[in-house]
Amino acid sequence: MKSKIFIITIFLSIFLQSQKTNLAPSIPVTEEHFGIMITDDYRNLEDLNNASTQQWMKSQTDYTNSILRKIPNWDNYLNLRSELDKKQGYSVSDLRITSNDKYFYLKRNAGERTAKVYYREGYKGQEELLYDPASFVSSTETSSNASHEYIINLISPSWDGGRLAISLSEKGKEFSEVIIMDVKTKSIHPEIITQLNPSNIGSIKWLEDNSGFFYVYYPEIDLKSPLFAKNTQTMLYRIGEDSNNRKVVFSNFNNQDLNITKEVYPSILVFNSDDKYYIGILVDAEDYRKTFIINKNDLLSGKKNWKTLYDKDSKVFNLRMIGDEIYFLSGLNSSNYKLCRTNLLNPDFKNPEILVPEKKDEVIKGYTITKDGIYYNTTKNGVEAKLYLYKNSKENPIKLPFTSGNVDLISKGKNSSDIWIKCSGWANVEQRYRYILDKDIFSKENLAPVIEYPEFKDIIVEELSVKSYDGTEVPLSLIYSKNIKKNSSAPVLMQCYGAFGESYSPFFAISYLSWANQGGIVAIPHVRGGGEKGEQWHIDGKKLKKPNSWKDLIACTEYLIKERYTSSKKIAIWGASAGGILVGRAITERPDLFGAAIVESGVLNPLRVEKSGNGGTSIKEYGNPNDSIEFKGLLEMDTYQNVKKRIQYPAMLITSGINDPRVATWQSSKFAAKTLISNTSEKPILLNIDYEGGHGGDITVLKRYTSLSEIFAFALWQLGHPNYQPKENIIK
Repeated sequence: MKSKIFIITIFLSIFLQSQKTNLAPSIPVTEEHFGIMITDDYRNLEDLNNASTQQWMKSQTDYTNSILRKIPNWDNYLNLRSELDKKQGYSVSDLRITSNDKYFYLKRNAGERTAKVYYREGYKGQEELLYDPASFVSSTETSSNASHEYIINLISPSWDGGRLAISLSEKGKEFSEVIIMDVKTKSIHPEIITQLNPSNIGSIKWLEDNSGFFYVYYPEIDLKSPLFAKNTQTMLYRIGEDSNNRKVVFSNFNNQDLNITKEVYPSILVFNSDDKYYIGILVDAEDYRKTFIINKNDLLSGKKNWKTLYDKDSKVFNLRMIGDEIYFLSGLNSSNYKLCRTNLLNPDFKNPEILVPEKKDEVIKGYTITKDGIYYNTTKNGVEAKLYLYKNSKENPIKLPFTSGNVDLISKGKNSSDIWIKCSGWANVEQRYRYILDKDIFSKENLAPVIEYPEFKDIIVEELSVKSYDGTEVPLSLIYSKNIKKNSSAPVLMQCYGAFGESYSPFFAISYLSWANQGGIVAIPHVRGGGEKGEQWHIDGKKLKKPNSWKDLIACTEYLIKERYTSSKKIAIWGASAGGILVGRAITERPDLFGAAIVESGVLNPLRVEKSGNGGTSIKEYGNPNDSIEFKGLLEMDTYQNVKKRIQYPAMLITSGINDPRVATWQSSKFAAKTLISNTSEKPILLNIDYEGGHGGDITVLKRYTSLSEIFAFALWQLGHPNYQPKENIIK
């Protein structure tokens, strides 16, 4: 008992000390890489099992939480969202419609922490509750445990809608357990499939006869294992079989002649129930993937005769199959994609039939094939959406119901005329419409109430273009109240990503509107590395060209200051995951430009990318540390290595989830530790580790609302908003 009291006393003593004297233990490691000597001052923090590391992380987290709770009105956004949720009543997500018009979706009522599965026959059918995740008992448990709170992260109905696969995860882990329900009886099969992540890799691909499905299996899901997320395999599961008796159909072990490396994810694509073939792809961080094909009957009978369909250099993206016809987007000799077709009997991906040529100022973002033709949507600068129908060898523009920044397409497939379009924008609530081709009209078919928000009536959106350091025009989205005055005083929240070719598309974000309603400006710079201007926009912001990303961000920041929207100490930048590179390098290159920075689960130490989360695939985006040229690019984008001593850095809130399977927690810890000892300003450097979270997903809505509330309160406090200023100094 005395030893326990002694340990507790030491811990409390550490916590109550000034944060600046509670520095992380440092055991430096110096290594030579291609003639460059690199010192890693906090390599020891990568060992998350070490007691001193754990104690320091925990003490910093406790300190951060105590500070955040002392900010006046810290729960302002949390309360606002709770009230607006009550006003709406309920929300719907993850809609799945079968060809026989059965609707499956997730629905969360106001006040509920998690969504449940619902079902109806047709849009106007009576709604039925199918499944509540609170009733789930994990394969590792014998009875329901109150300490567990599972989130449904994916639902997948069989082709006929008779069965439903439900994927459940908890505490941000992403790795799921999947159960199967017979929809008519609502009975759950006793078998539980474990160690998969269908909401991110592989999904659930049903067999034609609805007797089973394919999924991607992870042999190792321990974050601390060197084999974590490696050697994944596609399995075939048939309903009623022992879920632990896994039948491998596509993997590096099962198909050694295909030269599948341990870092990629072999996955099977299924487009229609009557397809003659299965497509196998090797998923990694790149859009273009080596792809194989096999006769459906051959695979199901146990044969392994996969054949190469195309290699990465064919630049095929977003493949679809209809009989012997293959449709795809081509990035070959173009930057904005072409919609193409070739025939499976004599495929030619480098000289295909071009249905829709590349557009100069628009990027084709998606398409769906129906009985009436091919609907496809484009965007200009990532923020201006358009809709077209390709029919009878002609391209027909379709006027959207309202000016939209983003469009999503949903259809039942090649044998149906049914097509739905979801439209949204920065200041427009997402709405779902059925498009009736012969009448050229849109009919609203929303599954959740669409309400008016008079509290946001004065919010306007401004789409700009800013010249970067090299003359490149960078799109910049601004959201603010029309009553704002350009006198350099508005607090700016600048959120950005710029990686993996992902576009930061407009969506109706109450979080942004609430910031604008408090006299602030939300700025979204669409920097290079994203996909807003096509493939080349991505290429120009990856690997050795990654500096373009944060230089674009810096140029947009300087523009806002020059045009008197704001001033340097009134700007907070916010990035997550790969956006950590963008935010981290902006504040280390130009710390004078920013008042605060928020980094969630950020990539902050990419030199160690191979040792972190899914680093084996991420090297294709960031670079290979074992390549002499790409190593220098990684060193340049490494925020941790670019922290300099005796610099006045802006205030920082650095967050991470201990269960994060993508970006290891120690990236945040190492960066926080080094910045704390290097910073000479009086601004706080706060580290917050979520011990029941991961990469940001698979958590309750209350948890996310709380996190956003803390982020906004921290930023508004540091940017001087009068409603968030403590009466006394809370930093010790």
